Amino acid sequence: MPGWGAIPAGEYAFPGPLRDRLVGAILLAAKTSTTSLVVEWERDGERLPEPGDLEAVLDSTGRPVCVIRNTEVQVCRMADVTAAHARAEGEGFADATAWRAAHEEFWNSPEFVASLGDPPVALDDDTEVVCVAFEVVDHLPTPDGPAGA
Repeated sequence: MPGWGAIPAGEYAFPGPLRDRLVGAILLAAKTSTTSLVVEWERDGERLPEPGDLEAVLDSTGRPVCVIRNTEVQVCRMADVTAAHARAEGEGFADATAWRAAHEEFWNSPEFVASLGDPPVALDDDTEVVCVAFEVVDHLPTPDGPAGA
C-alpha cells in the first residue's frame, strides 16, 4: 500500500537478537501485544498510543518490515497486567508473573536505563504501563524478496 513511509516507526527492544525474535513473532502473528512504561512516553514528550494508530515495525537493521494497527490500548499498574496480555506478547510467558520478571529484567538493564535517562525509574506494583494489542495490516517487501515473511 502506498504511503507507509509517513507512518511512525516502532522499535521493539534494541537492535539484536531480542528485537529479531520479537519482530519475527510479530510477522508470524504470534506476538499481538506489547507493553511499555508510561514514563517512556512522558520523557519522550509523546502522546500515549491510541486504538487505530499505525506503526511501521523496524527490524534490527532499521528497515520497516510490516505495518501494525493498535486494536486496544490500556494504561494500568504493573501489578494489574493480565495473563492474557502476557501470553499475547508471544514470548512464551505462561502467566503475568513470568511476563513481569522478564520485563523488569529488560527495564532494569543498563542499556534501557541509559536510554531512559535520569532520574532512574523504580519498578513496583504501582508502576504505570501501557498495554497495547495490535494486528499486522501489511507486510512490507524486503531486499531478499516479496512481502509476507
